[in-house]
Amino acid sequence: MTPRTRTSAGVPATGPATRPGTALTTGDPTDTTTPEAPDALSIGRRVRHFRTARGMTLTELGAAVDRAPSQISAIENGKREPSLTMVTALAKALGTSAEELLDPRPVDERQALEIELERVQSSPLYSTLGLPQVRVKSLPQDALESIVGLQRQLTSMVKTRAATPEEARRANKRLRERMRERNNYFGELEQAAADILRTIGYEDGPLSQRQAARIAEHLGFTLHYVPDLPRSTRSVSDTRHKRLYLSAQEATGHDPRSTLLTALSSHILGHTPPQDYADFLSQRVETNYLAAALLLPEAAAVPFLQEAKKERRISVEELRDFFSVSYETAAHRFTNLATEHLGLPVHFMKVHISGTIHKAYSNDGLPFPTDPLGAIEGQYACKRFTSRTVFGVADRFSPYFHYTDTPHGTFWCTARVLPGGGDFSVSMGVPFAHVKWFEGRETANRSESRCPDPGCCRSAPEDLAEAWAEHSWPAARTHASLLAAVPPGVFPGVDTTEVYEFLEAHAPRG
Repeated sequence: MTPRTRTSAGVPATGPATRPGTALTTGDPTDTTTPEAPDALSIGRRVRHFRTARGMTLTELGAAVDRAPSQISAIENGKREPSLTMVTALAKALGTSAEELLDPRPVDERQALEIELERVQSSPLYSTLGLPQVRVKSLPQDALESIVGLQRQLTSMVKTRAATPEEARRANKRLRERMRERNNYFGELEQAAADILRTIGYEDGPLSQRQAARIAEHLGFTLHYVPDLPRSTRSVSDTRHKRLYLSAQEATGHDPRSTLLTALSSHILGHTPPQDYADFLSQRVETNYLAAALLLPEAAAVPFLQEAKKERRISVEELRDFFSVSYETAAHRFTNLATEHLGLPVHFMKVHISGTIHKAYSNDGLPFPTDPLGAIEGQYACKRFTSRTVFGVADRFSPYFHYTDTPHGTFWCTARVLPGGGDFSVSMGVPFAHVKWFEGRETANRSESRCPDPGCCRSAPEDLAEAWAEHSWPAARTHASLLAAVPPGVFPGVDTTEVYEFLEAHAPRG
């Protein structure tokens, strides 16, 4: 990510880019931030800085390195990249070191703006606008700040318009592939959780609310449960005063540890504001993973699951109850550990009562529906899948088990309809070859799915279609999100003005 400072005009200036180790990055032709390695432009600007600081002319510097003044000018303007030998000669003539000339960081605010504008004017985006080139060196400071600020706003608008649902689905697909490549197990996040738990003195069993609060104390945060948390947020961190705000209402209706640990995870991992939607998704996966790894620590959960496998009684319900977490957290956490520590391929789904897939993961071959881009989220799960049939079960308190025969083999699942309205179900399952390790393998519940064959559950039976195809006109309950772009902003969907007003109202005085 890019640390940010402020220019005198209030425009954020960018510095060298760094990212968390697990972030998903993508190329961006509109990116004009300072690179981590020197290039012709950064070297040239440093040569000009040191030359003018010494009061040398182009002719004098050229004579010192046996080059024509025009060649020195080309180097300073970034038109020609000097060889390492020339860099060494220039450094000697300027009374500095080659390392100083090769440092890609701007020497001051003015130079940072000049370099950024030069890069902007050579970018593909600028060339498509048909605008004339500006002589950067001759611009007064206020004009330079204004032009750079306008260009940043234009770039931001272009990126926002590009963040369509299509791009969101592409980012989701890339992230899911990354998770599958690693069997949904991230050792570096497990280690981060273990380090934190060791620091607070955790030993075994469920993580208590007090222990979760100690993590906040260890990070230097004080906790504040408030009734007026911005509606678009689950938590807000005041990093200036090290205060973490959480909803007082949500704390009474949900597991307060989960929201707290998710909020703290971003600080544990050193996240900085996401630069694009893919970065936002990657950070969300990291924080959710780390929060779950704190609630169900690897050191405690793995022996528990290994013992359950040995006794052929693996159960999401028992995992949930032992660590006092939600069913969804237990099922998702099982997918982190099942392949790495138990040798079990798995799949996981969170499905809306309408049939649309909200979350999904698989490394066991379950045939998920996909759109032409390969995205799963937003697609309809087969009506024969456990994640759909569980909505018709009368007993919502007992575990529900189900076999589904598919063109890719038979899969066993356990599922729950989540509390809080019953709009979502969560299912976790394995191929038939691995069901012997699980409780519920004796179930007689079974269905057959022929999806993606439309005749399975998408197309109406011929007699119904013949009777009603030309005599029906339903009014669709269309979600606005199907037509709109991904919510804009650094954190998609968050009303930043509302957040800033909240922080201003709650900031300590004096």
